[in-house]
Amino acid sequence: MSQQQSAAPAPAIATVARRRDWWRDAVIYQVYPRSFADSNGDGMGDLEGVRSRLPYLRDLGVDAVWLSPFYASPQADAGYDVADYRAVDPMFGNLLDADALIRDAHALGLRIIVDLVPNHSSDQYDWFRRALAEGPGSPLRDRYHFRPGKGENGELPPNDWESIFGGPAWTRVADGEWYLHLFAPEQPDFNWEHPAVGDEFRSILRFWLDMGVDGFRIDVAHGLVKAAGLPDIGGGDQLKLLGNDVMPFFDQDGVHEIYRQWRHVLDEYAGERIFVAEAWTPTVERTANYVRPDELHQAFNFQYLSTAWDAKELRAVIDRTLEAMRPVGAPATWVLSNHDVTRHATRFANPPGLGTQIRSAGDRELGLRRARAATLLMLALPGSAYVYQGEELGLPDVVDLPDEVRQDPAYFRGAGQDGFRDGCRVPIPWEREGSSYGFGAGGSWLPQPASWGELSVAAQTGVAGSTLELYRGALRVRREQADLGAGDAVEWLRAPEGVLAFRRGQFVCVANTSGESVTTPVYGRVLLASGELTQADGGAKVPADTTVWWTTA
Repeated sequence: MSQQQSAAPAPAIATVARRRDWWRDAVIYQVYPRSFADSNGDGMGDLEGVRSRLPYLRDLGVDAVWLSPFYASPQADAGYDVADYRAVDPMFGNLLDADALIRDAHALGLRIIVDLVPNHSSDQYDWFRRALAEGPGSPLRDRYHFRPGKGENGELPPNDWESIFGGPAWTRVADGEWYLHLFAPEQPDFNWEHPAVGDEFRSILRFWLDMGVDGFRIDVAHGLVKAAGLPDIGGGDQLKLLGNDVMPFFDQDGVHEIYRQWRHVLDEYAGERIFVAEAWTPTVERTANYVRPDELHQAFNFQYLSTAWDAKELRAVIDRTLEAMRPVGAPATWVLSNHDVTRHATRFANPPGLGTQIRSAGDRELGLRRARAATLLMLALPGSAYVYQGEELGLPDVVDLPDEVRQDPAYFRGAGQDGFRDGCRVPIPWEREGSSYGFGAGGSWLPQPASWGELSVAAQTGVAGSTLELYRGALRVRREQADLGAGDAVEWLRAPEGVLAFRRGQFVCVANTSGESVTTPVYGRVLLASGELTQADGGAKVPADTTVWWTTA
């Protein structure tokens, strides 16, 4: 008998009735606004474009939409350099557009989570501009990290910290002082020891909560507090230490008091609003500190995202994650792609060990097969899951963008991280044809490959076996199966080498990460499979790089 995943029936509306603890099993879809949908034909995605596509997201079956920054910004780092936290950048629309988007999303049963960038501002933020204009001694300089330099004439940076984007983390201004920026020079770091900074961000939280947003994704949540005295690290190649060691500018214990204060603000509002931390930490145990009951609700699981397609490694990180979250009562989160890393359809197309930014296309067929299987594994795990726009289409990274169209600031600072994030930010295709495959009427801000048309929403809708229909079917089954979603444990089953098998009540997931077909028991009725499955002689033959969902009911 041959079985393969089938196209989902007419999709159910992703209802988000005011059920308690909705975030414990939510599937949250990340929208990168400039690359999602363009409503006015200027080649840049916008809020009205997102609003027009909300029914698609409802029908996909997600619970909430996380919007990357759309605030007023000079766009030195794609909006993560904010000049006004209470205004929409004109390229994306205005506050009325944001209000309409939030209202329409709620009417469709979708929640809205917005990005918040509290580690740094734009160098065009009012405080910073005035601090520069007023010169040394200005009280506004205390709201950032201004310092005199070292050396005979202050010509050397105040310490040896390196920017995440490459080069020193300090820039000298005309009057001789230096300011700290862990990212681009256009992104000066706030000094969170100054009470005005905390006051301002609590006010910003209330502004957007009053607008009706359902939560915040906190950018660089681990970076707000720096070690006292800003001590030297004592060596170069500091980026190699990120995520592996505690750094004097990341994951300092002082950040937790900030988030406890923020939680008080959030809890003033009805509707179970949430905080989600982007927190790169050395261990999942350190990540768990951010989601204690009086702090944040979720934290991204970057250890899982960085794990190779290997059964032994995956089981280890799944076990560590669930064990770390259980004592603090927080849900695990699972994510495979986002706007800062190479799409997993391309990562899995390449040999392991190349990191999360890869410039090689690899084996496209292999990568897609593994990506589909990895998605079913992720959605079967207990907790909440994140989907990055376009992954439901099986989009690969665009690895051959001409250098002249790149906009990632890290690309232009040579010594930093690879700087190839533009490849996962190429506008997504909606139609088979057109100047931007339905993204908008006026082209797209990054060039799209010729293959985009056949990967579009229109090309895959209703096509049995397509990646889009696999996602729709998986999200439908996830809603229907009582044993899926929230939880804090799995029951591991015996399985051949290279295979993960676990039970959750009457649900069983089998993921074959090996390069060969394997035979497993028939656990019941097949709910969904990422590839073709055959059953014979009492066993199930699971192809290489394939995940199968079963029900024993």
